[in-house]
Amino acid sequence: MFSSEKLNQLTLQITKLAREAGDFQLRELQHFERSNIEFKGRSNDLVSYVDKETEKLLIEGLSKLVPEAGFETEEGTIEQSTTGLRWVIDPLDGTTNFLHKIPLFSISIALVQDETLLIGVVHEPSRNECFYAWKDGGAYMNGERIEVSAIQTLSESLIATGFPYTLRGKAEQYFSLIRHFVETTQGVRRLGSAAIDLCYVACGRFESYFEFNLKPWDVAAGILIVREAGGSVSNYSGGSDRCQTAEEVCAANKDVHPFMIETLKKYW
Repeated sequence: MFSSEKLNQLTLQITKLAREAGDFQLRELQHFERSNIEFKGRSNDLVSYVDKETEKLLIEGLSKLVPEAGFETEEGTIEQSTTGLRWVIDPLDGTTNFLHKIPLFSISIALVQDETLLIGVVHEPSRNECFYAWKDGGAYMNGERIEVSAIQTLSESLIATGFPYTLRGKAEQYFSLIRHFVETTQGVRRLGSAAIDLCYVACGRFESYFEFNLKPWDVAAGILIVREAGGSVSNYSGGSDRCQTAEEVCAANKDVHPFMIETLKKYW
């Protein structure tokens, strides 16, 4: 449906839109009041007018770029589509960080055809870093080509993870796994944005990232960026089929990925 040249052009247009949305978020961050926080059901699952307004801004702009595409979005401000050609959007990944004025949050946009990832854009407004990739086109950050780390062992690796809103009865396994990585790697980090974690794997800042109980909009764009940067992304058993459904995600460079899967299988 889209040529490589067309995907390239679309990607650059999306990065411009993402930067505009990021500028809006940075302006709102300056005077955001905690009284504007809403809860989605759990006390740690937060949302604000900034999430919703960013989503509306993105929907308006993306609708003009590919009018025939549907939308799968976190805040559900438009009718949802989970099949066919669609935009998969997280308007503010790292909402809790944003609401606490911690400058680690991002905008994640993916264009997906059924289960094929075509475009991925993740913009981190606070650092003005825009990561992007299109199918078979490589991965980039602010116009420069990026690649995953060349580290080959877990002992030299820096690992990222996240804490799901609910551990689904997996707390014992999960914290045992984290303890193992703390003791056998150069450290474990938890930034609070899955999209950023994936992009940091793509550009070599992390050797690996793992998390479970995510949603497609958290990881769709980042998965493509990691793969186009030369990395591997799978579920915890090593299978890559439909991993953008996000029940389990493990991303790493190709040398470290097998060691991650071996460890995940042992503890999970």
